[in-house]
Amino acid sequence: MKTSDDKNPVLVLTQSDSHTFVWYLKPSQEPNLQQTYDQQTSKVNVIDNVLRPSFDPTYTAIAGAHGFSVDTLLEADVVLVNGDLITASATNQYNDLFRALKGGANRFGIVTRYEVRAVHVGTKADKNFIGGTIFYDNSTSEALLKATAKFINNVNDPRASLLSVFSVSFANNTLFPINFATFVYNTSSPSENLPPGLYDDFLNLPNLGSSVGRSSYVDVVNSLGTGTEGSGQGQLFGASAFSSGEGSGYARYEDSYRKFGQYVEAVRAKPDATGPPSSDDDPTKDGVEFAILAFTSVQKSQVQVGRDRGGNVMDPPLRNYGLVQFHNQMPPNIDTVSRRVQNARREFLRQIPPSPGIPLYVGESDKEQNVLATYGRYQELRRTYRKYDPTRFNVRYTDGPIGL
Repeated sequence: MKTSDDKNPVLVLTQSDSHTFVWYLKPSQEPNLQQTYDQQTSKVNVIDNVLRPSFDPTYTAIAGAHGFSVDTLLEADVVLVNGDLITASATNQYNDLFRALKGGANRFGIVTRYEVRAVHVGTKADKNFIGGTIFYDNSTSEALLKATAKFINNVNDPRASLLSVFSVSFANNTLFPINFATFVYNTSSPSENLPPGLYDDFLNLPNLGSSVGRSSYVDVVNSLGTGTEGSGQGQLFGASAFSSGEGSGYARYEDSYRKFGQYVEAVRAKPDATGPPSSDDDPTKDGVEFAILAFTSVQKSQVQVGRDRGGNVMDPPLRNYGLVQFHNQMPPNIDTVSRRVQNARREFLRQIPPSPGIPLYVGESDKEQNVLATYGRYQELRRTYRKYDPTRFNVRYTDGPIGL
């Protein structure tokens, strides 16, 4: 359904008893551009049941040129499990701990201060980026998936980035699929245009709305929301990672999307279900509020930056790969996860294991996943952990990634 007026055109996509999922299309302050305001009322939010890394290498428009967020780390003050406060850097006696902090999550102590390398991105007035978000209906899913795999497998431009999302919301026993792609290109000046053909596969697909235009880095950061949407509702994350050198390059993406569809069917409501529901699982009600399968590009230039700066414990091979995020938001006022959702999530993650040698991203992983074991420097990480926590206090008494 579409409604609009001169001041505030609105595209309403889905509606349920508790939420309305809306994208507002409003005229920009700049001529000939539109700005999409992503006001989806139950968007991604990270809360307690997600592993939070010490330093978060998340989606960014500048990763191809500057590496993971952890690769900007210069030094960190850390309280060790024995109570000592030390400073770790790449050049002092704690250089092994310094590298372990870059991907080791909360297993190596409490970081009380850290210093990072600054990256010049310009001011709010500097429109040095081109990009935005394009929304698609479900009829374009196969084409969007192929475009995503093609980009992740083949693009080697440190100034380019991509996030593709395939989502399904659940409302009153009905599924509402919606997909979108967010891309950002870091231009050298406000007069530079997109390289020919770089994002054509995404721009040429029929779409529901687009915010593609010139942006400042502040605009880019704000484009994916504040992170507070969905506060108070349970969030479940899981992860995988696909190598660019595996099979046809598209087969794994296609297979994961097909299995994602099977997961959606497993957790959706079954109105005609018979028998009394268990105390924590009513099969006549949707098990989740929405589910997302997302792909983020990691380029080999991003990996090379990390190596040039002394390395991190994730230590991926020098090639492109795709990070896979599997995210679910629970319905309001639900404080337990039903057995059918638990079982379906485990089965889906089992069916989409990471490619051999490609590390998972700890910030988007389930706590049952052995993320650290996928790291290229896993054995080094284990040795470093034994050195700084010989009694295994952290593992025994705190939540965090398994494998140490």
